[in-house]
Amino acid sequence: MREGIALNRRGITLVLVLLLTGCTTVGPDFQSPATPQLPAQWSRQEVAQHTREIGAWWDLFNDPVLSQLIVRGAQQNLAIAAAGLRIVQARAALGISDALLFPQQQQVDGNFSGLYRNEDWFKSAGASLDVGWEMDIWGKYARGIESSEASFYASIASYHDVLVSISAEIARNYINYRTAQERMYLSRQNIAIQQRVVEMTQVQFDAGNVSELDVQQAKAQLYGTQSALPALNLARLQALNAIAVLLGAIPEEIAPMLLPDRDRKIPDLEKRIGETNRHGTTVTDYGKYSVIPHAPVPRHPVDAQVVMRRPDLRVAELQARAQSARIGLAEADLYPQFFLLGSFGVSQTVRSSNSFDLSDSVTATIGPGLSWNIFDYDRTRNRVRIEDALFQESLTNYNQSVLDAVREVTDALEGYYNNVEKSKFDFGAVEASIRAFNISFNQYNNGLVSYQRLLSTVETMTLREDAYAQTRGNIANQVVGLYKALGGGWEPFRTQPVVNTETVEQMESRTDWGDYLKPRALRGEDRNE
Repeated sequence: MREGIALNRRGITLVLVLLLTGCTTVGPDFQSPATPQLPAQWSRQEVAQHTREIGAWWDLFNDPVLSQLIVRGAQQNLAIAAAGLRIVQARAALGISDALLFPQQQQVDGNFSGLYRNEDWFKSAGASLDVGWEMDIWGKYARGIESSEASFYASIASYHDVLVSISAEIARNYINYRTAQERMYLSRQNIAIQQRVVEMTQVQFDAGNVSELDVQQAKAQLYGTQSALPALNLARLQALNAIAVLLGAIPEEIAPMLLPDRDRKIPDLEKRIGETNRHGTTVTDYGKYSVIPHAPVPRHPVDAQVVMRRPDLRVAELQARAQSARIGLAEADLYPQFFLLGSFGVSQTVRSSNSFDLSDSVTATIGPGLSWNIFDYDRTRNRVRIEDALFQESLTNYNQSVLDAVREVTDALEGYYNNVEKSKFDFGAVEASIRAFNISFNQYNNGLVSYQRLLSTVETMTLREDAYAQTRGNIANQVVGLYKALGGGWEPFRTQPVVNTETVEQMESRTDWGDYLKPRALRGEDRNE
C-alpha cells in the first residue's frame, strides 16, 4: 500500500517536472515601433536642456499669476483627478492578473442537514477544501500580466497627457482673459477720445462752424466703439469662467487673482502721443505697459527626441504593447490546458442521537487534469485573428499619433513666426495711426483739415490698436500651443500624488485597498523592485 502511494507521488512529481520544464510563452514578443520619419529640419541633438525648458514652460512667461494658476490647476482640476482614478482602476486590474499565477480555485464548502428516513432521524455534516491550479504552460497568464502591466503604465502616461492638456488650456484662457482685458482698456481710452471729439464738434456746431452732419457722424463713431465693450467683456468673463472650471473652483474665487497690476496699465493717449512725438514709440516701450503675457521665443529647430517623449505617443505605444500580449493570451487556448487538482474533506451521516466521530469519513484526492477544446469549429483561431488585427490597428494608430504630433508642432511654429512678422506691421500701423491722430487733431482745431479727416484718423487708431493687441495675444497662444505640442507640462508634477489625501481617506473608509493607494504603487515604482 505504501509502495503504491509512493509510486503515485513519484508519478505526479514526474508529470509536474515534465510540464513545468516544457513551459513556453506563445504569441509574438512586442517590438517597439520603428522610429518614424520626422521633418528634415528637426534636429536630433542632446535633449536634456530642452526637456528642462519645456517641463515648466509657463515660468518662461515670467508671469507669477499664470504660474500660480497652472500649479493650482494641477492640484484641483477634476479631469486630472479622474485620470488619477483611472490609474487606480488599472492598478487593481493588474493585481487580478498577478493573482492568476497562483491557484485559481481555493474554495471551502460546508454543509449540515437533517434527514428523516424509516421513522428515524439522521443528521449529516461535511466540509471540504478544493484547490485547482491551471499551470501556465503556454504563458497564458504571463501574457495577461504583460497586457495588464502595459495598460497600467498607459494609464499613467494618459494622466501625464491630461496634465499637458489642462496646463495648456489654463494658459490659453488666461491669455484670452488678459487680451480681452487689454482690448477693453484700449477701447475705453478711445471712447474717451471720441467723447472729446463729440464735445468739440458740438461746440463747433453751436458756433455755426460745422453742420449737424459732423455731430451725428461723431456720435455714430462713438456709439460704434462703445458697442464693442459688451462683447469684449463677455469674452473676458467666458475666459474667467473657463479658468474657474479648469481649477475646480467658482469664478468668484478666481477673479481676485486676475486683478491687473496697476504698474502695467496702458498709459493714457497723451503720454503715448508724447512718447511718439519725442522719439517714436517702440515695441518694447509699448509692451512694458501690456497685461498680455510676453511670449518667450521658442527654440528652433525642434529637438525630435523631445517630441517623441510626448505622453500621448507613450500611451499609443503602451496600448499597442498591451494588445500584442492579448494575441498570446488568445493563442494559448489553441493548446491543452493542464491542471493540478486537490481536495480534502470530511463527510458523515449518523443518527440524530449519536455524535460525529469522523473516524472513517476523511477523504483526500490529488492529481493532474487536462482540458482541450479540440472541436471549437475554428472559433479560437478567429479570436486570435481578431486580436492580431487589433494589434495591427494599434500600430497604425501610433503612426497616426506621430503624424498628428508633427502637424501640431509645425503648425505652432509657423503660427508663431507668422504672427511675430504680422505684429511688426501691426505695431507700425499703431505708431503711425497715433501720430496721424495727433496731427489731424491739431490741424482740425486750427481749421486746416476737414472733420471727416479727423474722424478717419480716430477710427483707424482704434482699429489698429485693437488689432495689435489681438496679434500679441495670438503670439502668446501659439507659444502655448508649441509647448503643448512638444508634450511639456507634466514633468514638474511627476511626484505629485495622483489621488489626493481626502479622496484616499474616502476610498479607504469604504474598501480595503491595501497598498494600492500608496503613491509609489500608483507610479508603478513597486513593480521595479
